[in-house]
Amino acid sequence: MKAPWNFSRFLPLAGRLLSRGRLPTLLFAVASKGASQGNRLGKLKDDLRLLQALCLAYWRGEYRAISPKSMISIVAGLMYFLSPLDAIPDFIPVFGMIDDIAVLAWVMKTLDDELNAFRAWRNRQLPEKLAVVERLPDTPEQLQLEAPKKD
Repeated sequence: MKAPWNFSRFLPLAGRLLSRGRLPTLLFAVASKGASQGNRLGKLKDDLRLLQALCLAYWRGEYRAISPKSMISIVAGLMYFLSPLDAIPDFIPVFGMIDDIAVLAWVMKTLDDELNAFRAWRNRQLPEKLAVVERLPDTPEQLQLEAPKKD
């Protein structure tokens, strides 16, 4: 399946964001936009939560069974979702979210196998562990402090 128009320009940005350790900032922005959109997101809200949970587990070093290319695609999809100036600018009432929803749906469909593997991993975890792994602290800086130490 071909990537949505205008998505590919977010791939190098996503790679740089990951390599520079800026994932916490992105996750806070996604959580904020997701909360502000309320019911307009429908099922996409659950998909956003899953992608955010995967990113948090990846950031904390708890889940690494995902290819680097897939992780970059997920981050690029989240960046597209956040971008106010994409194929259909977000400030256009009603239509502004259509392309964001389409891109995230494409990411979910394209990475279905990897996302199913993550779901299976989550299902094997104790609820107490997931509560810690998937918890978003109050600030991005706190998440930075919680990051696992690199050897």
